[in-house]
Amino acid sequence: MRSPGETPTEADTSCVSEQLGRPARDIVGISARCVCGNPVAVVTQPRLETGTPFPTLYYLSQPAATRAASRLEAEGKMVQYQDRLAENPEARELYRSAHEDFLAERETLGHVDEIHGISAGGMPTRVKCLHTLMAHSLSVGPGVNPVGDWALADAAWSVSTCQC
Repeated sequence: MRSPGETPTEADTSCVSEQLGRPARDIVGISARCVCGNPVAVVTQPRLETGTPFPTLYYLSQPAATRAASRLEAEGKMVQYQDRLAENPEARELYRSAHEDFLAERETLGHVDEIHGISAGGMPTRVKCLHTLMAHSLSVGPGVNPVGDWALADAAWSVSTCQC
């Protein structure tokens, strides 16, 4: 199993709170950073301190990245990616495997009955939220989540160019 990313410092938590425009909740790791060092994606507990189940393990925090994901969704990319999965058995199998990877990673942080077997982003059969799929790809690296990889390739944003 991979680690949940770097343990967030007070500065990281403050930065993520500023990025989100609200206090950051239950972050256990910084799983991707901008070239300038600021957080781009975070790892969140599967059960928030309030007791609420939180299935979204990987979460985009950087505003430029979230805007890029939102633009792709507005352009209809989720439907296009869903069609690509339907036409490509290899990508479909990788997406199913990405779902299993996501579940296994989240389970290392704690078991939550209410979300057991439920990942995020529509995995393993649908394409639902490019924000979490991009965050997953950024966090685990290329080749694990094909839809997250496609979205990162199509985005007018890159982790390698600072837009903080």
